[in-house]
Amino acid sequence: MRTKAIKDDSMEHVLALLTRRNEIACRVALAYGLRIGDVLSLRRWQIEQGSAVIKEHKTGKRRRLRWSQFLQKQMLSISGDVYVFEHRLDKNKHRTRQAVYKDIRRAAKALRIDGCIGTHSFRKSYAVRKFAATGSVKKVRELLNHSDEAVTMLYVLAEIADTNR
Repeated sequence: MRTKAIKDDSMEHVLALLTRRNEIACRVALAYGLRIGDVLSLRRWQIEQGSAVIKEHKTGKRRRLRWSQFLQKQMLSISGDVYVFEHRLDKNKHRTRQAVYKDIRRAAKALRIDGCIGTHSFRKSYAVRKFAATGSVKKVRELLNHSDEAVTMLYVLAEIADTNR
């Protein structure tokens, strides 16, 4: 299944229907363009420092992020001892992508949102927003840490084509 970006008018409605922990995880993904797996694996100490170097699980690439005070406060308010987003059964593990995905699908169903929406929708929404703000595929590519501009164009231009239909 290919996920799509979530339109701005639906975004807050989807986020409002998620559990608090999943909402915060999705807000972090949306604010920084991270994959949800990378968000869920954040450790408490990385948030307490105010910034962190994140090693992306999919690519192994590193990124330095500085947390906004609002999101830092939100993450610390729900954080466990080890992981910010603890697993529901084992505090020494982090929450799974599937747990967040199920919550997103439940919210989308309740809102009767058509189309493919999932955890990656927040990363795609980030890309679309940044492209709208900068007009530069190169800048969005750098922000998403993509090696190839063509991949970034798939994120941005496919969404633009969908909104023009």
